[in-house]
Amino acid sequence: MARQPYQDAARQKAAALAASGHARILAIETSCDETACAIVQDGRHILSNQIYSQIDVHRVYGGVVPEIASRAHLEKIDVVLDETLAQAHCSLDEIDAVAVTHGPGLVGALLVGVSYAKALAYGLSKPLIAVNHIQGHIAANYLTYPELSPPFLCLVVSGGHSHLFRVQEGGHYTLIGCTQDDAAGEAFDKAARQLSLPYPGGPALDKLAETGDEHAYKLPIPSVEGAYDFSFSGPKTAFINLLHTHAQRGQTILPQDAAASFRKSVVDQLVMKTMRAMEDLGETRLAVAGGVAANSLLRRCLAAECADKGYALYLPQLALCGDNAAMIASAAYWPLMRGELAGMNLNAEPALRMSSYCTQS
Repeated sequence: MARQPYQDAARQKAAALAASGHARILAIETSCDETACAIVQDGRHILSNQIYSQIDVHRVYGGVVPEIASRAHLEKIDVVLDETLAQAHCSLDEIDAVAVTHGPGLVGALLVGVSYAKALAYGLSKPLIAVNHIQGHIAANYLTYPELSPPFLCLVVSGGHSHLFRVQEGGHYTLIGCTQDDAAGEAFDKAARQLSLPYPGGPALDKLAETGDEHAYKLPIPSVEGAYDFSFSGPKTAFINLLHTHAQRGQTILPQDAAASFRKSVVDQLVMKTMRAMEDLGETRLAVAGGVAANSLLRRCLAAECADKGYALYLPQLALCGDNAAMIASAAYWPLMRGELAGMNLNAEPALRMSSYCTQS
């Protein structure tokens, strides 16, 4: 099938799906170290969600090795797809469209998923939808709360991102605030490494912090120009200096107290800026997304603040906080309904930004 006949067929099928309002979307996510496939009905209902985690592969290196991640995706993607189809009790012919993360992420890892999705869409003559990974994280809330719809404010916090978005109808977003340096998840991971905690560091630090005294050590909350912007480089540096100073003086520092104190400094900043934005902008609904949305203290603090102020809080299921393909399928639903399809020239975009969907507040 030549390229133009494929594009014509894909557009016709997308138009028929839009007319019906229903679509069974197969999604592929390989932006980092999770090989994931999922099938989601109408953007809200998970039929299957399979993930092959590479944590054990990368743990020995203390972090993700891009080349190893790419090779693992190549080795596992067929298996993960077969498991996904089996769990959903459907065949490829019963899939209506194919979605894939095309950025941001590791370029080699992204290329595996993008190439695989393009081949599937072309071979099956199905519409192809390209999804921004950050949009996917936001859409994870639609799977946990099928009744949720824009507008609402969303805090996106992960290893590479710390943003506040106003989510609007029609797939539009307004950037309210963002980190000026490190992301919250990156800061957690680097602090965990300083405490010699195993990879992945963020969850390990969170678990350790649950047993510590969060008031044992005071760490700074930096002042930044933007009212809703974040900064985690300063607290991270202060934490490293704290550990080094105690070590040089021969003083004992309890790892659990250090972990709890650092976690509190990061969470306090996230909660303070988010609640300020909610009040200033007159928002009443708050969603959270990304891997750090699984952080125990962050979930407790946001729940308490929202309950106190009468805000509705939406927290994804823990299984949907990290990278997964179900969130990509959910994010693909409305672009498919609008006929926003990708072609066979789709490429990986490791530095893909949300700017094409956003307006600056």
